[in-house]
Amino acid sequence: MRAVSGARDEAGRSVSAQAGGPPRRGRRSPLDALIMLAGVAVAVAAAAPIVSRWLYNQPDQRLVDLEVYREGGLAALRGAPLYDFLTQPPQLLPFTYPPFAAVLAVPFTLLSWRAAQWAWTALIYAALVIAVWYAFRDLIRRTGRWAPLTLGLLVAAMTWLDPVRDQVRFGQVGLFLLAMCLADCCTRSARWPRGLLVGLALAIKLVPGVFLIWFLITGRRDAFVNALVTAVVATLGAFAVLPHDSAGYWFGALLQGGDRTGAVDGTTNQAINGIVARIIDQGAARTAVWLVLALAMAYFGFKLARRATYTADALVGARPAVSGRIGTDHWAAADPLSGANAYSLLLAGVAITGLLSVLLSPVGWIHHLVWMIPVVGALVGDGRDTRRCLSGLAIWIFFLFPLPWWGAHLSGTGHAPITRVWGSLERDAFGLAAIAAVLVLGIWLPNRLARQIGREDPSQRKVEVGTLAT
Repeated sequence: MRAVSGARDEAGRSVSAQAGGPPRRGRRSPLDALIMLAGVAVAVAAAAPIVSRWLYNQPDQRLVDLEVYREGGLAALRGAPLYDFLTQPPQLLPFTYPPFAAVLAVPFTLLSWRAAQWAWTALIYAALVIAVWYAFRDLIRRTGRWAPLTLGLLVAAMTWLDPVRDQVRFGQVGLFLLAMCLADCCTRSARWPRGLLVGLALAIKLVPGVFLIWFLITGRRDAFVNALVTAVVATLGAFAVLPHDSAGYWFGALLQGGDRTGAVDGTTNQAINGIVARIIDQGAARTAVWLVLALAMAYFGFKLARRATYTADALVGARPAVSGRIGTDHWAAADPLSGANAYSLLLAGVAITGLLSVLLSPVGWIHHLVWMIPVVGALVGDGRDTRRCLSGLAIWIFFLFPLPWWGAHLSGTGHAPITRVWGSLERDAFGLAAIAAVLVLGIWLPNRLARQIGREDPSQRKVEVGTLAT
């Protein structure tokens, strides 16, 4: 029989065309151009109301976090203390990021404030496109020549998630970090040293450091080393440029934690620490409860992320099958034709790790939960499983609405006791949903895929892929 050619995974094995993109075509037809334009038009139409609202509202409310980055870049240029300034009233926000982030913000100081806002917003949506591509890769590729329109529709859908809207509202970096981590962890054959992008993300903001743990527990030790070295080199580079600010950050501002980042018990903090802080008054008891819950979440969360990732590797033959139980199902390696399922599980492991970066942090703001994009993508997969699609749709709908803020209103005085209790639960809705998503991706999704593998017809002869069958 003739050999079947195709892309190759990290283990060097050939990957089925079912897991790849549409067949290559030479010249594009006018229809292809129209499909591309339609995809762009849909995405732009979805983003336009959000951009219009937040870039044309009151001047002191526009992209307030971008103002922090930009003022940090200006402080770096002028030699002013980076961690002593506050932005203009009424925000009065301090710079809370590593000095490397201030160095990267310098180019935006060369633009007018208005031009910087537009440039930053354009970059936010570019990062969203990248994140959506990695989150829904198999579904997009499955649509063939209609892939650009599918991508546009998915970008439009994700644009309206509440955490994504907040990224534009505040001018945040969360989508940049999301795109960098997804590209580093999910690209089949990276053209850069694996771990480089995670290392850069870690140098910009500390929370992507959870991926160092993911690299270690999933056997990606080269990526771990690359990420750590990149973060250290970037940090030392910032030390060389801003020595006093770097010393002030790592030995001063960083240790102040919530005192600089905002109220820990505020509604927008959906981390476990925020949920606990809204129940227990400040003190030793609150700290102890948070540490116990955070350690439990870390243990089970990383365990589920590792299991999902190991099983994904087994599905494509990159490592031996993982023994053990998930619920009542045993895992066994499937043939490499299960590329879509393998990618869903890899994405699930990455998404769980991303959610842990929010849940375990002392402060995990609502806009940090852009990690729900790969959560929905992992559940939907290539779109062939109706139940998985419905679960992804449910999560997407859930995060369309500012439920925590509705809960904050209901939990205030002036409402009936039962209403206040419900409001308190709703106030924690996104954090509780993130915990539930970890369990869904780490238990329900792998078990469902295991049952589907078990239902395959054993009488069907497996097809050899990428070899000469005799």
